[in-house]
Amino acid sequence: MRSSNPVLGRAFSQRGFAAMDPTTTTQESAQSLETLYNAPAASSLRTGRMTIDDVVTRTGILFTTLVVVGAAAWTLNLGTGALILGVVGGFVLAMVNSFSKKVRPPLILAYAGFQGLALGTISHYYNVAYPGIVSQALIGTLAAFAGVLVAYRSGRVRVTPKFTRMLMGALIGYLILAVVSMIAGMTGVGGGLGFYGVSGLGLLLAVAGVGLASVFLILDFDQVEKGIAAGLPEQESWRAAFGLIVTLVWLYLEVLRLISILRSGD
Repeated sequence: MRSSNPVLGRAFSQRGFAAMDPTTTTQESAQSLETLYNAPAASSLRTGRMTIDDVVTRTGILFTTLVVVGAAAWTLNLGTGALILGVVGGFVLAMVNSFSKKVRPPLILAYAGFQGLALGTISHYYNVAYPGIVSQALIGTLAAFAGVLVAYRSGRVRVTPKFTRMLMGALIGYLILAVVSMIAGMTGVGGGLGFYGVSGLGLLLAVAGVGLASVFLILDFDQVEKGIAAGLPEQESWRAAFGLIVTLVWLYLEVLRLISILRSGD
């Protein structure tokens, strides 16, 4: 049967979905179908569409960049200047990549590099104050990531509009509490209530931060899955990987801060 739509008609004829040669025997048709089913799955290079392999590969590239730069910053102990440069550079590039309509892989890679510079430096400071804390934070971060991924893939957690609204509301509340705690810590209100303190909001914010960052991974997984289902261009896999790295960096910092607060009470 030939489609009245010329585009579909041409596509179906080329792919063999709608056109069937009347002279083809049943055995030949069966062999053609078997060959089709046994063919390898179409990759992004063949379809131009984003796949889960693309997202995993891009995430691995960004994570490797972050770790390599972070390890160098840790080893060289570059100091406060490197920390400020990493934080400011990472924030600027995060804003640019988040609001840019065009995906720019070099800027996304640069973001991972700046974040590696910041994380490597700040991790060195934490490890001097609390020996072994970085390895603990890394294990905690990976455990949280794996746990959330398993929960999402098992179907126990579903992303709904209500779930998303509740999560965004919790994030706003967290940010407000963080600002209040920071101001209180700088002004000495409430007996030295501080953002990094054990008393008051410090511990509550640390626990809430770890929880929020972990749950935000669910939104990242959902966006990746929806993007693949919608047939987004292969280039969008860089944006998906960028989102995952942003959340992982946030989660690591929150876990690091929580452990430092708990260990400061030893």
